[in-house]
Amino acid sequence: MSRSQNLRRSVVNQIIEGIAKGHIPSPLPVQSALAEMYNISRTTVRHMLSHLEQRGVLEKIGSDYIIIRKPDMLDGFECTEAPLEEQTRIFEQAFFSMINQRQLKAGEVMSEIQLAKMAGVSPVAAREYLLKFGRYNLIVSEKRGLWRMKEFDRPYAEQLFELREMLELHALQRFLSLPDGDPRWLQAKTLLEYHRQLRDSIGDNVKTFSQLDRDFHTLILSAADNIFFNQSLEIISVIFHFHYQWDESDLKQRNIIAIDEHMMILIALICRNDLDATMALRNHLMTAKQSMIRSIDQTARRLST
Repeated sequence: MSRSQNLRRSVVNQIIEGIAKGHIPSPLPVQSALAEMYNISRTTVRHMLSHLEQRGVLEKIGSDYIIIRKPDMLDGFECTEAPLEEQTRIFEQAFFSMINQRQLKAGEVMSEIQLAKMAGVSPVAAREYLLKFGRYNLIVSEKRGLWRMKEFDRPYAEQLFELREMLELHALQRFLSLPDGDPRWLQAKTLLEYHRQLRDSIGDNVKTFSQLDRDFHTLILSAADNIFFNQSLEIISVIFHFHYQWDESDLKQRNIIAIDEHMMILIALICRNDLDATMALRNHLMTAKQSMIRSIDQTARRLST
């Protein structure tokens, strides 16, 4: 089975699980929101919607997809076991989407067997990924096969930002030294245009910013050409781009500010203005740090009352 087909079948199984448990409302969210929720392309979303419509789980009315019956196991797929490396990649996407949808919350205990089933991979693939992810101290093994999502506090956030600032400022300087013919200059211009488009339509696409945010920081870090920098993006993605443990009451305003700050960095970068680009990135990281600490403090106050 091809990689894309296995991913599509895995996503169908995840969405069936979400509908069955009441995590997904009727009518379904728009395609861009589903793509964001499950960290997949809109093409994969369209394949998933078409399959569930053919199965009689969904009915398309106008531009909406309505749930007309509760799905069962027969509506999903028995996913052919892919190589372990591919299963790990699929599980990572599924794990992030579960956090993004708030199916996994701080303090909750989860079964690796259930997580593997939801992602359509083997328990071995799930266990290996969770063991690797455990080094970030955001999940802890309770006993064999069970894991607990941990909360993180202000000191954790401050340490993470210290690392993030060192990595991204170093990568930015490397980016500014790239030769004119490097394809990343074109990618930066393309990203700037995507930011402009989202800025004009943010009212209808509040949550779609997280993937654009990930693409932006991935592009900056890529200039360092360092596999250890790339690996650090894994934990940053969970905490920042997938809104783990965030208070979403001011999400729209936070995203608008972040889009504007990204655009300032990209414009300075494209103009090869080293000083402005560095200052803009420092300001952006400080804004993100303040937002996260404010969210952590709000969560702590809410739990204490």
